[in-house]
Amino acid sequence: MKREVRVVVVGAGVAGLTTAVVLAEAGALVHVIAEQVPGVTSLAAGAMWGPYLVEPKDKGDQWGQRSLEIFRRLAEDPSTGVRLTSGIEASRAAEAPPEWATTLPGFRPCEPAELPVGLSAGYRFTVPLIDMPTYLAYLLRRLDAAGGTVDRRRLVSLADAGPAALIVNCTGLGAQELVPDHDLWPIRGQHVVVTNPGLTEFFSEDTGLSQDLLCFYPHGDAVVLGGTAIDGEGSLAPDEKAAAGILARCVEAEPRLAKARVLEHRLGARPTRAMVRVEAERAEDGTVVVHNYGHGGAGVTLSWGCAEEAASLLAADRADRS
Repeated sequence: MKREVRVVVVGAGVAGLTTAVVLAEAGALVHVIAEQVPGVTSLAAGAMWGPYLVEPKDKGDQWGQRSLEIFRRLAEDPSTGVRLTSGIEASRAAEAPPEWATTLPGFRPCEPAELPVGLSAGYRFTVPLIDMPTYLAYLLRRLDAAGGTVDRRRLVSLADAGPAALIVNCTGLGAQELVPDHDLWPIRGQHVVVTNPGLTEFFSEDTGLSQDLLCFYPHGDAVVLGGTAIDGEGSLAPDEKAAAGILARCVEAEPRLAKARVLEHRLGARPTRAMVRVEAERAEDGTVVVHNYGHGGAGVTLSWGCAEEAASLLAADRADRS
């Protein structure tokens, strides 16, 4: 993309910052506009790579696999906050593992002795874990190095992002009003961050459609405990009862966590649609808008694949007009 091409990316969560990095490193003049930098929902993520209830499935698989390739490379540099970690995903019913898990390094079924009490099946694999505060700071540094700029302000409409011939809408739940998109809704998530009592492996239970999740992700001296998935709730106010439930579930699965000290609570509202939206449209004033939002609980997992697709859509528009 030629250097004189100015692109405004609206939103500074993991989708917005990743898209901004891809565009800036491709040569565009990138300007990010967001009220929160980085976005609080992305900061609150666990986060482990893994396709999670993503539709459209074929595109989601492609986006996820591309992101996995990049995360594996980033894990070679500790300053990114990404590292490859072994762990277990388990369930209370003996079901076949998802196809994506069977392709990961170190995949094997768990022995019964490896599973917490009450869980009857599980499998072990190695996957990228992402320490989100560190990782988002890394993306901001990378954007700055590529010449991108950031403006912290709230938009009342996408038109307020101008002047720009090209806009990428990565506003997450903000797209409800800015587009407007009434097919978008929140799923409230809450995590509790505690001191690490010596855990080096992740654990996650497949809890199906329950709003009460069970997972823990060690990140150095801290462990992120999860979680909740409350459909239709967008409030970011701490819920002490939910936090107590998270702690209780995690301690039952890993007794060493009983002695851990609570460091903070992280809350976010996952921007969810029946279908992730990555597509281009032309506004009435001729501005090309590429939408990249609605990733639900898979924003990190899909981030690089979706960012590259958004960049391809912009490049295709430029080619059509040249």
